[in-house]
Amino acid sequence: MTVTKRVIPMVFALVSLVAVEACRSAPPPPAQPAVDTAAERRAREDAMERERQAAEAAAAAARQRAVDDSIARVRAAEEAARRESEMLRGTLTTVISFDFDRSALRDDARAALDAKLPILMANAGVMVRISGHADERGSSEYNLALGQRRAATAKRYLVERGIAESRIETTSFGEERPVCTDSMEGCWSQNRRDEFEITAGGPMLMRPQS
Repeated sequence: MTVTKRVIPMVFALVSLVAVEACRSAPPPPAQPAVDTAAERRAREDAMERERQAAEAAAAAARQRAVDDSIARVRAAEEAARRESEMLRGTLTTVISFDFDRSALRDDARAALDAKLPILMANAGVMVRISGHADERGSSEYNLALGQRRAATAKRYLVERGIAESRIETTSFGEERPVCTDSMEGCWSQNRRDEFEITAGGPMLMRPQS
């Protein structure tokens, strides 16, 4: 009887100990899978859509910048060509002056004609008209003939240096078109001149090759 009483508590203790050890060694329960709700799916899809739209917007902006840059470069080149053409046009139309009652070219007139030569050579389609002028002294008939001689002298200078004669027309206005009307040398010297007008082929002039 006494032995039985001692054994029973020991059995219970042993069973308890085994149960505790079993609990300690048992694997943890598997994690429950995340619940993929419709709201979460929509949130992910919305985020992906926003990323896609942002990427498309960035690509579109990059394409537009490339287009804008290309247009800007073309416009800059056109503006540079226009300014250069205007400069060349100014050289071609530069007036040359003469001494009183003379049709011979002065040194400054030769220099101005020399500057016109490469432009005319680089722009074979350009045609010009040279108009000769005189101051008011002398008869109208004499001044008309003097203006013609002045125009012919300039033309001859250009033709002798390679410009086709057919590209240059000459005319004379004598004293009829003064740029200054005061009867003094300061005005008369301005009226003794050849003017140059581009009559064909001059919308956009090409720069001479160096």
